[in-house]
Amino acid sequence: MEKEFTAQFEALIEKYSELLVGENSEDTKEKIKTWALYSHIAKSMPALAKHWNGLYPEAKEEIMKISLEIKQLNEQHRNAKK
Repeated sequence: MEKEFTAQFEALIEKYSELLVGENSEDTKEKIKTWALYSHIAKSMPALAKHWNGLYPEAKEEIMKISLEIKQLNEQHRNAKK
């Protein structure tokens, strides 16, 4: 990919992370990328997600932890804005 596009897309992820959970650290951005991609896969190809979950139950647990963490961070961020 072009460096300019990569930088522009990273800026999008950074802003999305900031708006979603109130922070944009590298760790948080990586978790949000993982969560967003997995969520998309699970919605668009549920059979694939189910198959992957069966093959890698430990990874499924990690995805669940990441999803819960993002949900909690989002709730905290929304409550802090009130």
